[in-house]
Amino acid sequence: MDLRSVYHYRIDWIVSFVAVAHHGGFSAAAKALYRSQPRVSSHVADLERELGTKLLDRSVHPAVLTPEGRALLPHAEEILRRLGVLADMTGGAVRGEVRLGAYPSAAAYLYPLAVRALRDNHPRVRLVLREGPSVALGAALASGDLDLVLRPLLPLIGSDGVASRLLWREPLVAVFRDDHPLARSPYVRLAQIAALPLISIGESGEGNGRQYETNLAFANAGLTPTITAQTNQPQTLVALVRHGMGTGVTNSLAMTTANIEGVTLVPIADPHCERVVALWWRSDGVASPAVAAVRDV
Repeated sequence: MDLRSVYHYRIDWIVSFVAVAHHGGFSAAAKALYRSQPRVSSHVADLERELGTKLLDRSVHPAVLTPEGRALLPHAEEILRRLGVLADMTGGAVRGEVRLGAYPSAAAYLYPLAVRALRDNHPRVRLVLREGPSVALGAALASGDLDLVLRPLLPLIGSDGVASRLLWREPLVAVFRDDHPLARSPYVRLAQIAALPLISIGESGEGNGRQYETNLAFANAGLTPTITAQTNQPQTLVALVRHGMGTGVTNSLAMTTANIEGVTLVPIADPHCERVVALWWRSDGVASPAVAAVRDV
């Protein structure tokens, strides 16, 4: 589309045309717009001249739309509606489209609550969800592809231009197949799990697997488990455990969003076995009332 072609059209021409169509004549439109009737008539005539067609049949009183006028009316109404949206943005109401990134279990838990709260407090703010693994979410935030990110503190985001607010802490849990001897234990320790094949959080080949909470918990305890598989999908972790591929260790919230039939969750007794979840945003970005509203919600 050549945008230069629209420079010839004035908004007041369109306003006057729509008013005449809605109010049933030039006189009624002039009263509704607080303009003189000659000015309204002139606006419509200028619009007709630019389009090269008659929009109103003036041979009857009051004037009626021609077939061309009827065809144009919904488009003219849409132009004014969209201009109204622009006007609303300067009227003090918070509005905008905010892109929120979240890892799957956090999205399942928090996103519906956030959407409902926004409808009550900021109905003109639209929240767009993008799910993904923590590392990818951090990179997308740093590059400006996301406005807010819900993800753990670890692995670290490789950017100085981000800030975060801690939201919650949740324990890590061991995931055993139902027939595993340790599945009947009231709790287990990392040393017991380290002696077993381990299925952990993360993705193979990311290059930062040691930064995940599970890996750091074992490292801080001086343990080096054998990791047979890594996944960021809670249901995949459960499936691997169910099929005897190993013992899983993951955050407890992830297991509330998965079908855990055939597996048993057992608390880990060692200290500092937890996931710390925060909301992240760019501290060096342009201030946005819409982003601030979502952050507060």
